[in-house]
Amino acid sequence: MLATGLLGWTIGAAEAAPIEVAGVYTVPVEQQWVSRIHKALKEAEARGEIKYKWSENVANTDYERVMREYAEAGNQLVVGEVFGVERAARAVAKDYPKTSFLLGSSFGPQAPNLSVFDNYIQECSYLTGLVAGSLTKSNLIGMVGGYPIPEVNRLMHAFMAGAREANPNVRFSVSFIGSWYDPPKAKEAAFALIDQGADILYAERFGVSDAAKERGVKAIGNVIDTQDQYPGTVVASALWHMEPSIDKAVKAVASGSFQAENYGPLSNLAVGGCSVAPMKEDLVPAAVIEKVKATEAAIKAGSLKIAIDDSEPKSTK
Repeated sequence: MLATGLLGWTIGAAEAAPIEVAGVYTVPVEQQWVSRIHKALKEAEARGEIKYKWSENVANTDYERVMREYAEAGNQLVVGEVFGVERAARAVAKDYPKTSFLLGSSFGPQAPNLSVFDNYIQECSYLTGLVAGSLTKSNLIGMVGGYPIPEVNRLMHAFMAGAREANPNVRFSVSFIGSWYDPPKAKEAAFALIDQGADILYAERFGVSDAAKERGVKAIGNVIDTQDQYPGTVVASALWHMEPSIDKAVKAVASGSFQAENYGPLSNLAVGGCSVAPMKEDLVPAAVIEKVKATEAAIKAGSLKIAIDDSEPKSTK
């Protein structure tokens, strides 16, 4: 039994060793999606809760090997994204039942030790859609995505629904670049959409906001806040906060209670899993900002539900 000292402080609890955590990423940690996982883990490390190491730019063909090396090395929690390597990653989890795995995945958890997460930030994507629909003058919004997979599709559909709520006349031109990280290709795709008449761009990938800046149109950010990097260009951003998921996983591993679960709901607005970056009234009218705030309150209260649509979004006429 742990002894207690003055003021009820539990001796031993404060001295618990930080857990060993490894991240395995197929893209640079600067990439939008992975950067949010990396940020949450670095914050846990700064608090002394974990010791964190990671590998970035891991090819799909090397992913299984890297996972196994981290498990063999005794890391207690392995975090990463396995959308292109589901079968191999799940095989590793089966081979290391004493290691906990928290993996971005399109599929469900795998007992006993593989939990899944996803950026279910469609609620905040809807809110930024309200902004885009309110600001467009040409009534054409251009959208550039990586791949048309559920994780991207649901955010695009929610954004489109919000834009239509604000402006029933809005149309969309949708383009996928077939890469998670190719800023030049995303930039070229964005240029093509601007040439079609789009005056607002949905920047699901890096490179889109660069095109918007060069051509003098506005952009809506996704997952991270790039308004400071693109002042006057990026007017709103739906932010993903991985902290609720990472914090839960770390605590579960530390207490020995980690189990196979779906962490997806921890990306929802009401639990702090997403938010809309602060907007500036010189770029977004006060009435639109108030509309976003009122809609956000309705979502948090449960009186407004944002539909989840994982189908591939299409351009509209």
